Parts: sequence; C-alpha cells; structure tokens
Amino acid sequence: MRTRLLYQEDSYIREFEASVVDVIDNKVILDKTAFHDGEGGVEADTGYLEATGARYRVRAGREGGEVVHIVEGGHNIKVNDIVRGVLDWEPRYRKMRLHTAAHILSAVLYKRHNALITGGEITPEYARDDFSIEGDMSQVRRAFEEAIAEVNEIVARGIEVKVYWLPREEALKIPGITKLAERTPPNLPVLRIVEIPGVDVQADGGPHVKNTQEIGQVKIVKIENRGRNKKRIYYTV
Repeated sequence: MRTRLLYQEDSYIREFEASVVDVIDNKVILDKTAFHDGEGGVEADTGYLEATGARYRVRAGREGGEVVHIVEGGHNIKVNDIVRGVLDWEPRYRKMRLHTAAHILSAVLYKRHNALITGGEITPEYARDDFSIEGDMSQVRRAFEEAIAEVNEIVARGIEVKVYWLPREEALKIPGITKLAERTPPNLPVLRIVEIPGVDVQADGGPHVKNTQEIGQVKIVKIENRGRNKKRIYYTV
C-alpha cells in the first residue's frame, strides 16, 4: 500500500494535506489519508478533496490493496497535485463511538457466553453484530439486555482507550485478540492493537474514540434470530 493511514495514528484528524500518487479514472490514491476505507465492517468515510481551486465530493474505498478516494462526477486532479482532504466529521465520529462500543460488547459477550462475532456492520446511524450464542430467543434477548447494561456501566467509567503496535507473533499470544469466528488478524508483521484496559484487547485497524465516556448511552434497537448460533443485535448511541 502506498498510503499512510493517518486515522490509525490519530482518529481525530478531520483535515489533512496530501500528495496525489496515482489517478485511475475517478479513483485518486494519496500518499496519506485520514479517510477510513470501510475495512472491518465500518462504513467508509465520505467528505471532500480540494485541489486546483475546486472541491470534489468523495467516498473512500479499498481496491487492489490500495485506499482509493472515489470522486463523484468529473475532476481535474493529477498525479503530484497537493490536495486537502476534509472528512464529514459528524458521521465519522458517530462511527468511532459505535466502533468502540462494539469492542466492549464483544468482550462482554465473549466473557459471559464465550460468544464470537459471526458478522457485523457499523454505520453512523446504528451498529449490528451477529453472535454465536445459543438458546431460545427469550434467553438470547435476556443475554443481550444484560450485556448492554454491562456495556453502559463500562462506558460510564471513562476508561482511556489505548492504541499501539505489537509484533504479530507477540500479539497472537494474547487471549481473545480477535473475537471474530471466521477471521484472523491480517497477515502483517506488526499488528495495531486497540486496548480498553481491564475490558478488552483486540487487533484492529479502524478509528476509535479516546475515552469510553465519549460513547454515550448504548441502546438496543432490535434483536433478530438469523439461524442456529447466529443471533443479531442492532444498537445505537
């Protein structure tokens, strides 16, 4: 990848300057970006690129191992241009809050029921997760309600969220370093770790809040039965 991922260093960067390293039709590749590309189930960021006196609406994506900024309509952006990126901050910040909440929820359900995540999505409006949890729906509902109550208790503690990098072999020795049933951490020599001390440690490449209190109140939207060992919870903040 030719792009330095600024959001992995500081998730609160809203604006940045970068150099254009490649342009493929309406896709612009930069030497660095604060736009999250939608990897890991978190909806990709949107915003603007400002270049050559014009402002272009863009959304981020990942293609061929590269982060691309997909421009709406025509553009005149060229290789070596210096551009200014501006994120749509409010939806991005809501995704950060929900993303950190999702880590806490997965940790609580892993601890309580040994449940793993079998699918998920995070949008600015809501998050949804599928968990490998057994039982009839009344039991599942009670399990989710109790878990969300514990999530909110953890959120209220105001725990500082830590982000750091570890060699892959060292990271994989940490119990529960991934809570995904069908996915392992990316095959990289160094992994980015997101830790909520005393609650959760996971390998994760996406943006998060700095303190759990920023999440606010987590509320269940609905619960669904998606099949054996696949129970879905929608929630918001």
